[in-house]
Amino acid sequence: MAHLGNGASLCAVKGGRSIASTMGFTAVDGLMMGTRCGAIDPGVLIHLMDQYGFGPRELEDLIYRKSGLLGVSGISSDMRTLRASPDRGAKEAIEMFVYRIVREIGSLVAALGGLDALVFTGGIGENDAATRKEVADGCAWLGLRLDEEANRKAETRISAPESHVTALVIPTDEELEIAKRTCELARAT
Repeated sequence: MAHLGNGASLCAVKGGRSIASTMGFTAVDGLMMGTRCGAIDPGVLIHLMDQYGFGPRELEDLIYRKSGLLGVSGISSDMRTLRASPDRGAKEAIEMFVYRIVREIGSLVAALGGLDALVFTGGIGENDAATRKEVADGCAWLGLRLDEEANRKAETRISAPESHVTALVIPTDEELEIAKRTCELARAT
């Protein structure tokens, strides 16, 4: 599952259970996001402290609010703005975002031992046909092929008939899921 939006993560699901994820201890780990850097070499943080005098709150501000698509592009954290921009920084930010997704899909496919389906969700996953195409192109080695028209229309099934991997676009409803879990917890107490 590829939840791609201002926050972004991938989750490998087998038999209805998560077996691996790009998420870490905090919301800053894993994939590059709108304003969060994603996975980062801890040595970078030490370098910033030693060379530039960064303290804990400055590092926190940098990795949570001034990195990701915004930090790389220098323009925006919004994929729509970046797609519309002719600026080289916007193009680099998109390329880096897609590269990290494809790279991490490879890791999760290894954890799964193969891939039956790739589900796109979240603001970018649901609404940006170009990102879905770029990710699918990067996963062509898995036998993933998109139906260009279905992808453009963001139909539920966007994989081509000859694709070895099913590709789907499933809208996210985080508020409904939170409400369901809250009700479950309230009933349990």
